[in-house]
Amino acid sequence: MAYTRSAIVTGGTQNLGYHAALDIARQHPDWLVVVCSRSDREHAADSINEALKQSNTIFISLDLSDSKSVRNFAKDWVAKNYPPIQALCLNAALQFPGQIVYTAEGIEATFAITHVGHALLFHLLCPHIASKARVVITASGVHDPANYSGLPPAVYTTGEELAHPPPAIANGPGQGHYSNAKLANILWTYALHKRLRQRIPDRGVAVNAFDPGLMPGTGLAREYSAPMRFLWHKVFPKITPILKTVYGGNIHKPSDSAASLAWLAVSNETDGISGKYFEGKKEIPSSKDSYDETKIDDLWRWTLQYCAQDDTEAARFEGFT
Repeated sequence: MAYTRSAIVTGGTQNLGYHAALDIARQHPDWLVVVCSRSDREHAADSINEALKQSNTIFISLDLSDSKSVRNFAKDWVAKNYPPIQALCLNAALQFPGQIVYTAEGIEATFAITHVGHALLFHLLCPHIASKARVVITASGVHDPANYSGLPPAVYTTGEELAHPPPAIANGPGQGHYSNAKLANILWTYALHKRLRQRIPDRGVAVNAFDPGLMPGTGLAREYSAPMRFLWHKVFPKITPILKTVYGGNIHKPSDSAASLAWLAVSNETDGISGKYFEGKKEIPSSKDSYDETKIDDLWRWTLQYCAQDDTEAARFEGFT
């Protein structure tokens, strides 16, 4: 079958990403839906195809902590001449609750996976993104200290200090890196929205940030201790209604949050909406710091400088060509 468009979901083999890919594939059997992760041990693509009695979902390996893997993904995408990308869901994330973890390239791992790898992927694939495409970045309410999430509050100094934290940050609680990375997701959403409107307004590419809420049972806790993993995977999912009553309404099953993610990515109702932050299907304000233009511009400059291999590529990334 000749597919008309493509949709890409990072972290698409499990939980939120899996269900979002399933929803998109169901709504658009004429699209190629690509689920990405380091591996597909659960055969997610096959599972989606079997559930829908379709064959439009495939798996492509992608390690967001490794720039070579991201570049190989993009090269393979071009070589295989896949259809234009209509929906790009930058969803993958990971927490490291203990001591700081670095990638092989020397970047703090939470920031590398959650922000840097996604930014590089976007810039490499930008020439293959369709007119009026949607980019949805999975953020989190933990970025906002006003939400009292229980995680350390996000503190943005510079992009360089999130990538290579000084001792004051590096030696702090590991979950603080997650709060910081999620703030970076929203800062980058606003930076990207502004520059898309300036550089390529005629293409109408939209970008929004999305908070799926707390989703007990997802793979986010796979780096936690065995007792915490047991609670997260076996206990909390069974008492989600109680948790919602006690802690508030933004606690969901992955499939429910995925419906909102798919809605942002493909629904006609969200056509033309860009530069916003959503909690589920509701547009809400993000944190005070997330609107700081100094922070937004700093992250944009640092990201381009780090991701681009040379001045020519930096110019291409900056101009979205």
